[in-house]
This record gives sequence, structure tokens and C-alpha cells, in this order.
Amino acid sequence: MAKSRSVFSCSECGASSPKWQGQCPGCGAWNTLLETVAREKGTGRFQSLAADGAIRQLADVDAAELPRTPTGLAELDRVLGGGLVPGGVVLIGGDPGIGKSTLLLQALTRLADACRVLYVSGEESAQQIALRAKRLDLTAARVALFAEIGLEAILQALEREKPQVAVIDSIQTLYTDTLGSAPGSVAQVRECAAQLTRFAKRTGTTILLVGHVTKEGALAGPRVLEHIVDAVLYFEGDTHSSFRLIRAIKNRFGAVNELGVFAMTDKGLREVSNPSALFLSQHREPVPGSCVLVTQEGSRPLLVEIQALVDDAHGVQPKRLAVGVEQNRLGLLLAVLHRHAGIAAFDQDVFINAVGGVRISEPAADLAMLLAIVSSLRNRPLPEKLVVFGEVGLAGEVRPVQRGQERLREAAKLGFTHAIIPKANRPRQAIEGMEVLAVERLGDAVGHII
Repeated sequence: MAKSRSVFSCSECGASSPKWQGQCPGCGAWNTLLETVAREKGTGRFQSLAADGAIRQLADVDAAELPRTPTGLAELDRVLGGGLVPGGVVLIGGDPGIGKSTLLLQALTRLADACRVLYVSGEESAQQIALRAKRLDLTAARVALFAEIGLEAILQALEREKPQVAVIDSIQTLYTDTLGSAPGSVAQVRECAAQLTRFAKRTGTTILLVGHVTKEGALAGPRVLEHIVDAVLYFEGDTHSSFRLIRAIKNRFGAVNELGVFAMTDKGLREVSNPSALFLSQHREPVPGSCVLVTQEGSRPLLVEIQALVDDAHGVQPKRLAVGVEQNRLGLLLAVLHRHAGIAAFDQDVFINAVGGVRISEPAADLAMLLAIVSSLRNRPLPEKLVVFGEVGLAGEVRPVQRGQERLREAAKLGFTHAIIPKANRPRQAIEGMEVLAVERLGDAVGHII
């Protein structure tokens, strides 16, 4: 028998090398090359995405909007950009037990009323999935189920059943006979995902892939997996909390950074129509160190409470801890606060927390973080029903942020009456019930509250 030839593939970018190296020649990452079996030449499995293979002018291509199929879950549709697109491939990743399979099973049972669906399970038996559907009180009479991990058998089932929507749970469990490596390896994940994507584009079937994540929270397998698919969704949440967040980080058919909010109940995932209520603590009276921020997640404004605790440092090195916001940003803002507002915290422990487990990545949280720190340091509560947003520069200026009008309207709708915002975001027309203070410098905002 001919000896199989091995190659070493990078788990980050998918690049291959004939021998092992400490550093990937493609992306430069260290210790990411894994041994796999090389694919034989001339297998002829690849098919063109173009029907006739002809070259056409871009102006001659029909650019009509593709019809979308609602999943029946409004929060999931929001993240997808309005629903599922024919021929689209969506990858959903998340921690074990976070609710990925539950979410997709709920979506399939609702989609089954309007189209043909197929659930392919590579991790659970048919009995386990039936028990889950029964526990969740789902009407699964029209949901076709196929427990299989062989890619060739799955493709034959897809050709035979011709579903409009198919779920593959999960991509790391599949394997193809054309490769000798084990399921979940770099080559298997890449090849299975590529063949399923080609099938989806050729037939117009929408395919939802479930993906495992590493202990760092990134999707397991080669990074090329995220490049192949049309949309990448992350399912987030604390296992000790009932709330779940689903976020789009890539979407070829809609906006990215959209956020969907669900609550895990004994009957499955329930949509949360007013997510701002999750991220606001209920205080009987104003407390020091609490400031309400209006952040923007995609097209949705969210009100999040930023809490700060400033205390005397009891060690040689003061502590700086940020939960839900960028850690390095905290040190930078403390330096700006000292230089341009005259408030020093170099001998204080400073802790920042975003309530509800939400992660805030936009710089619009700068001003809210600083005012919460000043409030805690001076032990003086901020005014009641106050919202804040604005980016703070190194020169002490308060810079504008995007969609300031929408943020203010959302705050006014929830009963907030005062706002401190950048001067460039001042609304042209007064918002009913909202008193707005527009500031240019950090010192102006700090001086107003103290």
C-alpha cells in the first residue's frame, strides 16, 4: 500500500506546510501547525458556483434584493438582517450549554409551517432531540431529523429531501471519507464547510452551522471557516444568568454588531423586547458611582448602567479592573481625568463594571465611565434620570458619537429627563421631556456634577 503523505495545516489561517515549523508561514502565528493527511489529486469533487461558467459584466448581473424568510424569532431576525436568505450559510458559535441547539430547534419548528426543514445532528441521538422538543412543548411534526456525521451521507440526504432550511449540529463532528484525518481536525472542518457551502450556493438551500468554541471564546477550527460562510453569529451569556445575547460579527446580507437578547426559561429561549431594562439596576435612591450610558449596538440603542468603585489603595500598586469595557482604556481615561480635570486617582483602586454582563466596545462610554469614577471618588451621586454618552480625547475634548439623536430618543422613551452629551451631538430640535447639556471639554462635564 502507498504510504499516505502528511502536511501540516495552520489552525488559525488554514495555510499548509510540507513539514512542521514553529511559526506559520502564512499568518505568523506560533505553534499552530497541526499534522493532517494530504488530499489526493484528481478527485474531481469541486463544482463551480456559476451555472454555465460564463464571464459576465457586473452591470448585467441582476442585483435584485433576495427574499428573506423570517425565522419566527424577531430577535434572531434582527441579528440576521431581517431573516434567512436563500443559499446563505450562517455559522453560530457559543459556549457549551449556552442554548445554540435549543435556539435552532425553536426556529426550525416555526419555519416548518412555511417551508421544508431538516435537522442534522452529529452530537445527539434522535431520542435526545425528541425529548428536548417535548420538554419545550414544540410542535415538531414537520421537522425532518437525520442523525449522521458522514458528509457524503448528509449531502445525499439534502439532495433527496430538498429542504429550504437545514441545520448542521455541529460542523466539528462531520467527516468526509476523502480525508484520513479525524473529525474536528483542520482539514476536515475546512473541507466539510466548503462542500456544504457549495451545495447551498448551487441549490439555494439555507444552511445553519453550529460551531464549537475554544477556551478563549474563539470559534474552534481554522479561521478560514469564518471566511467561507456568509454570516458569523456569537451566542454569549453567563451560564449563571438566564439572559443570552446573540451578536453578529460578520454578515454579508445585513449590518454587523446587531444584538439580539433572549431569556432562558424552562420552555426554551424567550425574546426580550426591552433589553435596556436588563442592564439597569433598580436603586431606591441615587447612589454614588452609578452612571447610565446610552450605547449603540448596530441599529439598536441600549441603556446600560456603568458602575464605578474607587477606594484607597492598600498595596504598592493600585488596582485597575474593568468588566465589560476595555481594560487599557481605563488607564488612559484616568490619565486624562488627572491632566484635564485636575482629579487624581493614582493612589486609588479603581473598578469599573457594566451591569448585566454586556460588553461595550465603542468609545462612547468614555464620558460615562469618567463621571461614574468622579461620583464614586467624591461620594456624590449623579442627578437622577441622567444619561451620558461621549468619547473623550487625550486633549480633554468631548468628541461626538454616531446616532446621537436616536440615543436621546430612546432615553426619553424610557423616562430619562437629563442628558450630558458632546456639543456636536446637540439635537437641532428639542426632545420633549429631555433637558440636554452639551459640553466641549471634560472639565465642563465634571464641573457640572461636582
